[in-house]
Amino acid sequence: MERAEPSVRRIPSRGAIERRHSVAVATLVPWLSVIAASMVPTLVIATALPLVPPTGFLLFLSWRLVRPGLLPVWSGLPLGLVDDLYSGQPFGFAIMSWSLAMLVLEIVERRFPWRSFAHDWLVAAIVLICYLGAGMILSGAILRPPLLVAMVPQLVLTILAVPVTARLVSFLDRLRLRRWRRA
Repeated sequence: MERAEPSVRRIPSRGAIERRHSVAVATLVPWLSVIAASMVPTLVIATALPLVPPTGFLLFLSWRLVRPGLLPVWSGLPLGLVDDLYSGQPFGFAIMSWSLAMLVLEIVERRFPWRSFAHDWLVAAIVLICYLGAGMILSGAILRPPLLVAMVPQLVLTILAVPVTARLVSFLDRLRLRRWRRA
């Protein structure tokens, strides 16, 4: 009796179910997570001082820094539009700032293709400072020292939340790339 080569031999499946990546899950998880994060600040208790970080923008930056090629450059426009509906800023602020942030991150990505997390954190901190500063200026508030002091807790919380959101994005990315059962 002759033996078949191992590459030709058929192994019975024994009821195993084929598992593949879900294209819908892989595509929708980044978009829906940023949309959900844009809604989070409206769910918390309102305070006189700004304390809650801009979670939608924070998650948007984290997706771009953790998975650089996942969100296209134009994604700042539709995601910024959704954030404009929930943020309370003048309409168009998030569209403009999220699109500019994507362009800046694209330039940084091309200039520094190999980066460490510390570099990404620094870039995110600079972009977040510019975002919060522009939001403060364009909101119509009168810029005085008490307002600047009141912005410090939100700014510190936002910058310290970058590693947490990066960890959340890595968890969501593993969920996004999980293999799902095919019937």
